[in-house]
Amino acid sequence: MLPPLFIVAALLALGARAFYLPGVAPHDYAESELVPLLVNAVSSTETALPFDYYYNQFHFCKPKGDPVAQPESLGSILFGDRLYDSSFELYMNKNTSCNTLCSQSVPKEDAAFINSRIREKYTVHWVVDGLPVAMSRLNQSTNELIYNMGFNLGFISKDGSRTYLNNHYEIQVHYHLDEGKKSPRKFRVVGVTVYPHSVLKIDQKNNCVIQPGTPPLTLSETGDNLITFTYNVYWIRSGISWTTRWDTYLKVTDPKIHWFSLTNSIVIVLFLSGMVGVIMLRALNRDITRYNQLDIEDDIHEDFGWKLVHGDVFRSPIHGQFLAVAVGGGAQLFLMTAVTLVFAVLGFLSPSSRGSLSTVILVLYVCFGSVSGYHSARLYKMFGGQNWKKNVLLSAFLLPGVVFLVFLTLNFFLIAAKSSSAVPFGTIFALLSMWCLVSVPLCFIGAYFGFKKPRIEHPVRTNQIPRQIPEQPLYLRTLPSVLMGGVLPFGAIFIELYFIMNSIWYHKVYYVFGFLALVFVILVVTCAEVAILLCYFHLCAENYHWWWRSFFTSGSSALYVFLYCTYYYATRLNISNSTSTVLYFGWSAVVSALFFILTGSIGFYACFMFVRKVYSLIKID
Repeated sequence: MLPPLFIVAALLALGARAFYLPGVAPHDYAESELVPLLVNAVSSTETALPFDYYYNQFHFCKPKGDPVAQPESLGSILFGDRLYDSSFELYMNKNTSCNTLCSQSVPKEDAAFINSRIREKYTVHWVVDGLPVAMSRLNQSTNELIYNMGFNLGFISKDGSRTYLNNHYEIQVHYHLDEGKKSPRKFRVVGVTVYPHSVLKIDQKNNCVIQPGTPPLTLSETGDNLITFTYNVYWIRSGISWTTRWDTYLKVTDPKIHWFSLTNSIVIVLFLSGMVGVIMLRALNRDITRYNQLDIEDDIHEDFGWKLVHGDVFRSPIHGQFLAVAVGGGAQLFLMTAVTLVFAVLGFLSPSSRGSLSTVILVLYVCFGSVSGYHSARLYKMFGGQNWKKNVLLSAFLLPGVVFLVFLTLNFFLIAAKSSSAVPFGTIFALLSMWCLVSVPLCFIGAYFGFKKPRIEHPVRTNQIPRQIPEQPLYLRTLPSVLMGGVLPFGAIFIELYFIMNSIWYHKVYYVFGFLALVFVILVVTCAEVAILLCYFHLCAENYHWWWRSFFTSGSSALYVFLYCTYYYATRLNISNSTSTVLYFGWSAVVSALFFILTGSIGFYACFMFVRKVYSLIKID
């Protein structure tokens, strides 16, 4: 079964590049038609505190009247996008130069603020026709142009003593021209790049073309400053079609590393599959054959190995209600992740639709609330639980409630820092409405059908008196075995985790969902096989406490995910702001906790099916 699955997933990975995405229609411009330029938040890779473009202390030029906020998706708002219109005037296929936006008087206090943001390497983000405005640079190793979204607010002198504000922009808009014989000419935007400059005084006689040696603009922190913002616009005809215009942004810069990641993950799975295969085909078959052998002389013989604990292996675990709730939440997360990846691999989540990925994740999580209620109720009833009301309430409110509480707490930090990524009250109310009006009722409905189903019957009876567990070898004790179980699942995903974190913190578009889908499949297989392998060893050592241990064995990979986040923070990021540190580790903890619930549930269900299967194959007197 595995080889065809790998082949299909590998083919999907090969096809994970930009193409015409459904639901996103091109905009055809007429010649000289105004092409709107929208401004987004100003952010930095060295801090988790973006600011609105029109934050007063930046003194960027505002359009006449108040800036008009553009409609954004739920996911886009949660990830800090704040789009507004601007006073830039870009007319299709009309080159213009020495366009003056405005002149601003900047007091010394605001100059100090701007200089601090320049030192923190803040980046300005614009959007034209759904495309992020980018800066291009040449990759010396491949001799290809690499596009980085956004451009620097300013730059620092070589000796690090002075900062310079970029106040002049050379905007290059690449367009595709469709010259139909019958229809009028259609212009489509296929790329936008910007080259920012810091200019003390613009040279209008030279059409505002910046010459080498032009004195840059520095902001004095001892007195008021006068800044003039100007821009040039150049239109460049391109052979790139509209359907492939995202290729330059989505180009995988390190394809060899992705393939190395896949190879590494596949080797881990094959290694584990071989070990589990040996156990299943040899050890288990041998055990089952010996257990079921009829003694011709009718001599009384003692059981041994994992058959010894047949009367205790299905004994209900302690705190079974919380285990049922956790596994129900894991089932909800599993379906949400799987369906999201299917949509992503099929190309339904367009990067042009800002925040579409996070919006789909939220919507699917809410809609799969019934899955959580159903699985939790089924397991809780199997454990013999009677307090079904408490179980339903915990399933509906415990996991999402903890995440929501952390979200609100971290949002207060953003509000205190006056960051634009602070989620507004209206969005918080929308999230609460989705949770309480959709997810909670669906969870109740799922729990109702789960409790209505007959109780799951086990293949062997449970003894009234628990059997004493003998002394366990060191490697099978709780902490060593749990920590050992999380290494291989983490090893299968850590390279892809690096790319995901890079895309989040360095403002890159992650779109290799073919690779990600394959890694997810490998993660599921690895978690299941590791949990089964260690569960078999524990049963052979006459330890029948496998319920929680199976959950923790595969779920412990989340600990390594959090440790990797700490390593990434220390080696890849230059965050020194305390608020940003709290935000980083707060969300890292949330993601690791959700990953723990997800992978733990996979390991639990794998062991549950394994134990039921093997004990149904032996004869019990």
